[in-house]
Amino acid sequence: MRLKIENALESGELARVRELILSANWADGRLTAGSQSGAVKNNRQLPEDSVQAQEARQIVSQALARNPRFITAALPKTVFPPLFNSYSGSQNSFGNHIDNAVRTHAASARHVRTDISCTLFLSPPDSYDGGELVVQASDGEQRIKLAAGDLMLYSGSSVHRVEPVTRGERLACFFWIESMIRQDDQRQLLFDMDMAITSLRQKDMNAGQPEGEEVIQLTGSYHNLLRMWAHV
Repeated sequence: MRLKIENALESGELARVRELILSANWADGRLTAGSQSGAVKNNRQLPEDSVQAQEARQIVSQALARNPRFITAALPKTVFPPLFNSYSGSQNSFGNHIDNAVRTHAASARHVRTDISCTLFLSPPDSYDGGELVVQASDGEQRIKLAAGDLMLYSGSSVHRVEPVTRGERLACFFWIESMIRQDDQRQLLFDMDMAITSLRQKDMNAGQPEGEEVIQLTGSYHNLLRMWAHV
């Protein structure tokens, strides 16, 4: 699954997150990289225990928790606490890599399986050149450069990279999700079904009609599949 979620952060939230992280002291991004990614990672990262990171993380986490499209797509069991990075100057790229299958949160020692990788763009796309998130899949490469406040979800098993930033600064928030639905194709099927049910439900509402029998049956099928596949 690759899915864009527009306006994951509202304008006020985006402004506050940017204000916080721009005033912070950055560290070398390789400090949290694995053996493979550390060889190709060349960026800066906000230390997890910084005051700015903690407040910015809370803003992002609260925004995600109230976003129905995010919840429907990810069906999150556990969300790794959001992190923040910067690409600019000589620290401006991240070569091809696959995220670690399991991440361990340093403060809580809690393990999170990385079913879904997430990038939340924090810089306007016209404020920097390069910096595209490039995700490889069976249908080819997708080059992604979203508006500030937009979120991209993609499979944690995907090879991906961040192209060199040749002008300006690319700020982003990144994190991982352990989903209740481990298999990517099952999550996609459930998301598609839920979107179809929502559309049918909206048509009934617009027509001033009660929820149709077909919608009730489809909703039951959705929850039966969720019950069959979910790990909670």
